[in-house]
Amino acid sequence: MAGDGGTSLLGWAVRGAAAGAAGTTALNAVTYLDMAVRGRPSSSTPERTVETLAEKAHVPIPGDGATRQNRVQGLGPLTGLVAGVGVGVLVGLVRAAGFRSRPLVGTLLVTAGVLVSTNGPMTVLGITDPRTWSATDWVSDLVPHVAYGAVVTTTLDAFDR
Repeated sequence: MAGDGGTSLLGWAVRGAAAGAAGTTALNAVTYLDMAVRGRPSSSTPERTVETLAEKAHVPIPGDGATRQNRVQGLGPLTGLVAGVGVGVLVGLVRAAGFRSRPLVGTLLVTAGVLVSTNGPMTVLGITDPRTWSATDWVSDLVPHVAYGAVVTTTLDAFDR
């Protein structure tokens, strides 16, 4: 099955994965810059998500003490990478179906999608509650996700040229 411009569905999925990886890099860069500028700590929500998912799935995280905690600290950011690349794949598949939009609209749609795909599970699991976030919390979360959306959209638009 070929997507727009003769590129296969798999080809658009791979392009989406590349765009998602680039977007995730942008999101991480903006997040780390914010941490450096404001002197704020990293978020513990990725690690808490790993702990909660493991508990709910009845899958133990192996190791004792520091070894187990190191695994959790490694798995937390990996969940973000998987989500970022996964959303990129989905956006690539949407492109394969022929959907195109103006860059600003695409950025906003991708941003909304990645916000829901990352914050949604953490909200459902009770790890966070966006209704209780301060304005600073929202900006700290929203700005990196907008960077993700902009980079994913720009990267996929470049593949159309």
